[in-house]
Amino acid sequence: MQLSEETRARIEQHLQSNRVVLFMKGTPRQPLCGFSARTAALLDSLLPDYHSVDVLEDEAIREGIKAFGNWPTIPQLYVDGELVGGCDIVTSMFNSGELHAQLGLEAPDRTPPRVTISDKAAEVIRAAMQGHEGVGLHFQVDANWQSQFNLAPAQGHELSVDCNGITLLFDLASAQRADGAEIDWVETVQGEGLAVTLPKAPPPVAQMSVQELQQKMQSGGLLLVDVRTPDERQKAVIEPSDLLDAELMQRLEGLSKDTEMVFYCHTGNRSQVAAEHFRKQGFTAVHNLAGGIDAWSKEIDPEVPLY
Repeated sequence: MQLSEETRARIEQHLQSNRVVLFMKGTPRQPLCGFSARTAALLDSLLPDYHSVDVLEDEAIREGIKAFGNWPTIPQLYVDGELVGGCDIVTSMFNSGELHAQLGLEAPDRTPPRVTISDKAAEVIRAAMQGHEGVGLHFQVDANWQSQFNLAPAQGHELSVDCNGITLLFDLASAQRADGAEIDWVETVQGEGLAVTLPKAPPPVAQMSVQELQQKMQSGGLLLVDVRTPDERQKAVIEPSDLLDAELMQRLEGLSKDTEMVFYCHTGNRSQVAAEHFRKQGFTAVHNLAGGIDAWSKEIDPEVPLY
């Protein structure tokens, strides 16, 4: 693709005005591809702020950045005006500590995480690894605190932990999230399998009943956030509450992590998704209104219209 001078100038303006620039799909808070999400999560763990460019909002930038750095894929990370690379390179540099050095940060803590594996879990894992000699057992915990095991050759940068006869390999980000992890084998009515407990994970989103919300609103001190559409809000609303839009999203994300927030929608499904987003950002007092405004109308305030 030919890179127009106008597009080149716009790209250079981003690079000249910001030391760290991530060209990505979506935004760091709402990434729209897995590679962009992984790259942004690594930067989020290192920097309080950096500049991002959503290439999906600008076709000229989306195609132009590929020609600008002669790099065919997105995301792309630039530091001090120089192309660092895409997701795989950024991940490798993060795990080796090179990215920390390039950003002028202290070398990462490479202390292996503390992990506990029960006897039954260790027995099952050993049986599953039979016939896979020569590969390592990688334990990964992503930015959403989802854990998984993978069998793959070691790359050399991993942190190694020996526990109950099992050797686990961790990338740097996973090691930090997995400290204190407990791995067990459980049997429930749904079936049996490995269960992982991550003490460092943010607490789960709590469900708040409409009765509890009513009591909380009387004493004050919480933020009630409406995640429905403007059209729905015109039909019925719980007051006082604010409609979640881009401006409010930015303001909420800048609040103290212990700010108490309650999210609501029509019946409680969409608000659960919104609440999960803030939980994953590290907020510790996030609630979802069980039953949504529908339950509020039926159980608390019949003057709020049903729809």
